[in-house]
Amino acid sequence: MELASHFIIGLVAALHLYFLWFEMFAWETTGRKNFRQMPAELFPKTKALAANQGLYNGFLVAGLFWSLLISDPVWADNVALFFLSCVLVAGIYGAFTASKKIFYVQGLPALLGILLVILH
Repeated sequence: MELASHFIIGLVAALHLYFLWFEMFAWETTGRKNFRQMPAELFPKTKALAANQGLYNGFLVAGLFWSLLISDPVWADNVALFFLSCVLVAGIYGAFTASKKIFYVQGLPALLGILLVILH
């Protein structure tokens, strides 16, 4: 069960590393592919906003990877639960405000990670 929880934590971190990359460095290329419903002329105008969002995703990545490096299991679980909870809240908020797909991409893996951490 611990291996499964670490795998999901790593997966959630990898997803957010991808979000960081395209929001900070590829907003006008990959961002357009991921957000097809947004008019193309908005991408240059929102580049700084997307980069700021990407930075926040980087903090989530750092926290999730950090949780995998902590040797004390209780402390590692608490750190993982905190950062997975942040991702879950972001996924729920995104589902209500932008697209339900955000919950499935962000929220559901985080929820699965939370359950696995609690159960192991």
